[in-house]
Amino acid sequence: MKLIELRNEDIKTFKKLMQEAFQYGYESTCGKDDSLVLPEEDIDNSLNNPKCKSYEMIDEKGNILGGAVVEINEDNINHLDFLFVTVGIQSKGIGQAIWREIENLYPNTKVWETCTPYFDKRNIHFYVNKLKFRIVAYYNKKYPDPNRPEDAYDEDDGMFEFKKEM
Repeated sequence: MKLIELRNEDIKTFKKLMQEAFQYGYESTCGKDDSLVLPEEDIDNSLNNPKCKSYEMIDEKGNILGGAVVEINEDNINHLDFLFVTVGIQSKGIGQAIWREIENLYPNTKVWETCTPYFDKRNIHFYVNKLKFRIVAYYNKKYPDPNRPEDAYDEDDGMFEFKKEM
């Protein structure tokens, strides 16, 4: 396995695999849903952000095993926008390998930040128990994220915010 910068020729496949991974995570917990959990617009916002860097983990044949998009800031308080492992090959250490490489690429990072939906116990386990992030907030209708519109939450919506001090 090797983590490389996202190649232009892989962008379409990268986005499709990321959407499939997020859809799988949602549907594994909440059941089949015809709506798209991760709209392409959200991915494009990160991919087109000049502060963001995108990476794909590939195998020896060049197949995409997963990937990540990170926002790198001048103050070295950086943000993990997305991390995914291709559906069907989870639980093989690929996500951890992606994260280790990201940390190695940005040794001056003081703090990493990220978030994940409340329902995704697998992600919460991954960030807290495997990557050693800590939960710093649970945003919901009664405690909204100041960076999201207040009407962004319905009764069953919520997000955990995580931080990892380096």
